[in-house]
Amino acid sequence: MHTGLKITAFAAGLAATFGTAYGVGQGVGPVGEDPAPARHESHPEASPQPEGGGAVPGGLQLSEGGYTLDLRTPTVTARDRSDLRFVIRDGDGRAVTAFQREHDKELHLIVASRDLTTYRHLHPTRATDDTWTTPVDLPRAGGYRVFADFTPAGQGARNLTLGADLAASGPYAPRPLPAPKDTAEVDGYRVRLDGELRPGASNELKLTVSRDGRPVTDLQPYLGAYGHLVALRSGDLAYLHVHPNGEPGDGNTEPGPGVSFTASAPSGGTYRLFLDFKHDGEVRTAAFTVRAGQAAPEPEAPHEQEPAHGH
Repeated sequence: MHTGLKITAFAAGLAATFGTAYGVGQGVGPVGEDPAPARHESHPEASPQPEGGGAVPGGLQLSEGGYTLDLRTPTVTARDRSDLRFVIRDGDGRAVTAFQREHDKELHLIVASRDLTTYRHLHPTRATDDTWTTPVDLPRAGGYRVFADFTPAGQGARNLTLGADLAASGPYAPRPLPAPKDTAEVDGYRVRLDGELRPGASNELKLTVSRDGRPVTDLQPYLGAYGHLVALRSGDLAYLHVHPNGEPGDGNTEPGPGVSFTASAPSGGTYRLFLDFKHDGEVRTAAFTVRAGQAAPEPEAPHEQEPAHGH
């Protein structure tokens, strides 16, 4: 992972990236088990065509740079604890055995619902056969996207974010995306977002944490930083993963209340931002809806949102 944005250009091909489970649209109905896709064969996600010949945003591709995300558990049951299993394979179909450690982990796994109302930041373990496993408990049926964020070991290797579709079976009813606002409430904490997410231009986003009306000035390091930010584009779930400007122990970065990021959106549109921060020994996630290219919205009364889990 890098400080700043690891995603640079707008990609067309939204239809190719939508999960079959989400394809039920705005209706209500059951989501059943879909057969697992054939492995190591061509996949519509593997070659979307970006506009203007630019790079494809992270998370839209099943395969990239000679590596493939082989999701061995393409279907789970909503509200049941399941083991999510996957393998990262190289161009010869062999399991990748060596990864660079970044922010204390070899690989970071994100699971998000297609309507962006459920978010999990997970840290799976790798077995001796190089299969990754993590428990997951998804609250609602529907389509989800799994993102594997990693850097293979080796000189000159670059960071990759590969994505695959996941279905949670059960009665399904989509939720609307929460309205844009510049504050989020989670477990008694209030997080304020200042700054704009701009398409094609880097800009500072500052998130300020308070509790009971007082600034939190003793945030704890989590995976080597005072905060982690993931942004997903509504519609195709193009993936942005940024890290703070500064890190604990660098002599300049304070442990709150503000955490600063530099980010750029690959296109205009609506995005969902998820901030992970640690305080009093527990990791919490604050979520925001923003529209790229528009100023931060005026403050409004907090509304209930589903708490994030799985750290």
